Amino acid sequence: MKGTIFVLFCLFIPLTMSFAQIVTAEDYLKRVEDTYSGFKDYEANIAIRQGNNTMAGRISHLKPQFLRIDFSQPSNQVLVFNGEQLTVYLPEFSAILNQTVTNGRDPSMATAAGIAFMRRAYAPAYVSSPNPVPLEEAGDMVIKLRLSPRSGGQTYKEIQLAINPQNLLIRRMEGISYSGGITRFDFTNVKVNQGIPEARFIYDSPASANVYNNFLFRDR
Repeated sequence: MKGTIFVLFCLFIPLTMSFAQIVTAEDYLKRVEDTYSGFKDYEANIAIRQGNNTMAGRISHLKPQFLRIDFSQPSNQVLVFNGEQLTVYLPEFSAILNQTVTNGRDPSMATAAGIAFMRRAYAPAYVSSPNPVPLEEAGDMVIKLRLSPRSGGQTYKEIQLAINPQNLLIRRMEGISYSGGITRFDFTNVKVNQGIPEARFIYDSPASANVYNNFLFRDR
C-alpha cells in the first residue's frame, strides 16, 4: 500500500506542476497586449487577402495610433492614419479618400490599442490547445487563439490569431464576417523600436488627385 501511495504521489506532483504552468487564453492575449505596449514603433511586411483579392506592402506603426502602409500591390497605393484622420491614396483612380476618426476607433488591430479593444470586445479561447501548431502552408509554429464576441454589434463574428510563441508577435490575423467572408492579415519581417519619426505619417498627396471626405462612415 505504501508503495502504491508513493507511486501515485510521484505521478501527482508532475501532473499538478503541468496544470500550474498552463496559461489561460485570456492571460495569453494579455501577454500579447503587454508585448505590443512595450513597443515605441514597429515595421513589418504585410499581406492582406480577402476572397480572391490580395494586397501587400510595408506597414509602419508609431505609438500610440500612428499607422502607415505603403503598398507594393497595388503599386504606390498608400494608407495613413495620424490618430485623427484616415487617408487612403488610390493611384488607379487618382483619388484621395479622407475619413475623420473619433470615438476611439483604430483602423488596425495589430497595435496595443487594437489588442486592448479585442480583449474588451471578444472572449479568447485556444483553437485546440496552448501548444504550438504549424501555420498551414507558411510552416511557422504558432499559438492559435479564437476570439468570439462578448456581445452583439461587433464587425466580426470571429477573429483568429496566430501568435509567434517566441516573441508574442501576431503572425496572422483572420476576421470572419457574419456573411462568412474572411479577411486575412499576415505579418512577417517585423522590426521593433526603429526610431520612426512622426513625419513619416504626414502624407503629402498629389495635387492632381480628387479628394473625397468622410467616405467610410459618419461619426455619431
